[in-house]
Amino acid sequence: MENLALIDSFSEFKDDKLIDRVTLMAILEDVFRNALKKKFGSDDNFDIIINPDKGDMEIWRRRVIVADDDLDLENEEITLTEARKIEPDFEIGEEVSEEVKLIDLGRRAILALRQNLISKIHEHDNTNLYKQFKDLIGEIYTAEVHHVRPRVVILVDDEGNEIVLPKEKQIPSDFFRKGDNVRGIIENVELKGNKPQIIMSRTSEKFLEKLFEQEIPEVFDGLIMVKSVVRIPGEKAKVAVDSYDDRIDPVGACVGMKGSRIHGIVRELGNENIDVINYTTNQQLYITRALSPAKVSSIKINEETKRAEVFLKLEEVSKAIGRGGHNIKLAGLLTGYELDVIREGNIADEEDDVELTEFSDEIESWVIEEFAKIGLDTARSILKQDVNDLVRRTDLEEETILDVMRILKEEFSN
Repeated sequence: MENLALIDSFSEFKDDKLIDRVTLMAILEDVFRNALKKKFGSDDNFDIIINPDKGDMEIWRRRVIVADDDLDLENEEITLTEARKIEPDFEIGEEVSEEVKLIDLGRRAILALRQNLISKIHEHDNTNLYKQFKDLIGEIYTAEVHHVRPRVVILVDDEGNEIVLPKEKQIPSDFFRKGDNVRGIIENVELKGNKPQIIMSRTSEKFLEKLFEQEIPEVFDGLIMVKSVVRIPGEKAKVAVDSYDDRIDPVGACVGMKGSRIHGIVRELGNENIDVINYTTNQQLYITRALSPAKVSSIKINEETKRAEVFLKLEEVSKAIGRGGHNIKLAGLLTGYELDVIREGNIADEEDDVELTEFSDEIESWVIEEFAKIGLDTARSILKQDVNDLVRRTDLEEETILDVMRILKEEFSN
């Protein structure tokens, strides 16, 4: 029969698309039956035989023979005269099977058939793609940068599937070029029309958790559990780990000798500072560990309000708060408590201390704010600090810090 471009394309669809034989035949039959309904009004009396491997098909129409003057349903009935042109010994009441040539459907119908077939194949692909990536939500995935846009990076995997990495899902220090391999977590799959949009994230807490699972064998094997993860992407993260086996040190196993195990994770996250702590159900101890590297003197917890007053020596306050307030923020998120820092210190010193805002005529406000970010809001709290440590923990230049200290020393020398 006249195969035309439509039939020639069967094997092309089968080779290019990952469609099994049964599914392909079902799609083809559905497409042709729709065309037959449009042409003849019904497809009930048609048999379709498809061989997608050879790119061949046959359509047979069954009709009942009626007397020449009794023809009512042209699609379901055939006159005796017409039937005997096919087979001379046919009689009234018998059934005739006659092949319908594809060309009989008309050129316009054939073009519509091909378009419908392509549409059905794409619909099948999109459905499969949606199901495939729905099952991968929460898993690490690697793809290559195809092109970079201002608000999004478009990635392509080995099978040519397009994956979207929005700007807000990127770590602030991320910088990608075409051809780079990017790891992230499949965060969501959204349907945009009939096409699935696959969303990747590198800022998700789940990404960090899965990196632990991928990079640390004991986590992968279930010997160590990641109990909780909190992050400020690209800046700092805290990970609480636990083990049911007392012989395993979960923190030591995760960090490795001289940080060897966690180094790869830190590098992947743009040098994000990761604190790994031992999980415990003892809330006071948990809060103490969460505020590391600060040394906590005591804690007063209010379970009803989920707040905790944390008492620290003056020199520990800035460590507890951390640069930009990141440490105390993450500790609160990790433990589930709102943490209030209360300074302990020499009473005489505190009475003699001066708020940093009192020096606003000599010290610029943005400099005062920078010190406040790390919990240093009085003159004595700054004078007790090491200059190099302050340079490391703030965005201030050494010269600026030395100028501030000179001004404060003059106040206390008077």
